[in-house]
Amino acid sequence: MPTWLQNQIKKAFYEKNTNQVKLLNQCWYYYRRKNCS
Repeated sequence: MPTWLQNQIKKAFYEKNTNQVKLLNQCWYYYRRKNCS
C-alpha cells in the first residue's frame, strides 16, 4: 500500500471519519485490482 494512502487512512481513523475510511478503502480496492490484473 502506498505511504500516502496509509497516512490518509490513519488520519481518517484517528478523526473517526467513517466516510473517509470507506472512500479510501474503495480507492485501495480499485487501485490494487487495477494493478494486479
